[in-house]
Amino acid sequence: MLKTFRLGGVHPHDHKISKDAAIRIFDVPKTATIPLGQHIGAPATVAVKKGDKVLVGDIIGTATGFVSANIHSSVSGTVTGVDAVPDGGNLRKPAVTIAVEGDEWNPAIDRTDTLIKECTLEPKEIIAKIAAAGVVGLGGATFPTQVKLSVPPGKKVEMLIINGVECEPYLTADYRLMLEHAEELLVGCEILMRALGVEQCRIGIENNKPEAIRHLNEILGSGKYHQGISVVPLKMRYPQGGEKQLIAAITGREVPSGGLPIDVGAVVQNVGTTYAVYQAVQKNRPIVDRVVTVTGKQLGQPSNLLVRIGTPISALIEACGGMPADTGKIINGGPMMGRAMANIDAPVTKGTSGVLLMKTEESLRKAEMPCIQCAKCVDACPMGLEPFLISKLSRLGLYDRLEKERTTDCIECGCCSFTCPSNLPLLDYIRLGKAETMKIIRARQAK
Repeated sequence: MLKTFRLGGVHPHDHKISKDAAIRIFDVPKTATIPLGQHIGAPATVAVKKGDKVLVGDIIGTATGFVSANIHSSVSGTVTGVDAVPDGGNLRKPAVTIAVEGDEWNPAIDRTDTLIKECTLEPKEIIAKIAAAGVVGLGGATFPTQVKLSVPPGKKVEMLIINGVECEPYLTADYRLMLEHAEELLVGCEILMRALGVEQCRIGIENNKPEAIRHLNEILGSGKYHQGISVVPLKMRYPQGGEKQLIAAITGREVPSGGLPIDVGAVVQNVGTTYAVYQAVQKNRPIVDRVVTVTGKQLGQPSNLLVRIGTPISALIEACGGMPADTGKIINGGPMMGRAMANIDAPVTKGTSGVLLMKTEESLRKAEMPCIQCAKCVDACPMGLEPFLISKLSRLGLYDRLEKERTTDCIECGCCSFTCPSNLPLLDYIRLGKAETMKIIRARQAK
């Protein structure tokens, strides 16, 4: 029987229309705009100035504080600006703009395709290399990876879990990585196991990806990799790619309210992140590019592209057939958790897992109707919350109540809005209430 998590969840229609599109190396942009805040935590501090010459892989932003990440140049050329530029939501954020001149790389980076399997580094050395490379969670959360690997005193890791679920209905970037770079992925697993000092690693993959499950099992069956690594096929169920849901599905353990995966002895890393760890540790290669799924039912050529960080998203759309005439909305990410874009000239960042073009008919909000008290949103919530109540408290600005109702436990998966027969924008208000509640909590902690 296939494993899955216990509480809530929904089953959106699967639209993996780009799953057979092999990863294609995208052209180097003429100009790269590289934001300094591509991760959860403090934005990086700019390390270059206008007029500086940079190579691919050079540091242009240094991590600030414990929860932060280095930023590297994805191109070679001349820095033409260090200023605030519009992001996908048209909010101006600090970034470094580089005029591209050729494609010269930092000589310390190994650009060969040779698989380097052996790693003899100590755990602290591994974590230091990961931090230096600016590796963050590439599933969308963008949490600095070195922080996850720095186990707090008194805590013990028992299992590494690799997230190959990719439960967003349209995205296929991780799927293609598992098919095309399985060996590097497995070396990445061994490196992470060494860094954490664990003997068990589980790769969770939903059963709508049988080719990936079979391919990884064939390689593991050869005996070339750590015997503690195994693939766990999972039942299709959204949002199984959420850390807490994936841990529950694989181990049966529930992360407590307000808790972290380490509280139940687990560390979770995304497939893309694990591949980036291999590149950072074995190839001295920082995150200068990533695989992005560009897709949509009407798009001419749905694709999986290996894209340099800082490339305009509009260039990706143009390369995949151009924007269809009936496009009503462009989503950064997938339809469940992604954000609508107001500015498609915004750059690809470390967190850009996909670009989805939705037809006008699909993108329009349906008319809101009164709540019929059906409790479908409660049944669907994978965190055991009461979405309608939280949404209503947010509308009323009752933030003290919101904290008591565990609003900060919300993972913003969108199951509540997806299942609501009254078309209520539950997640929109919950996000607003969660953000305000977090501000109050931080202000209280700062006193």
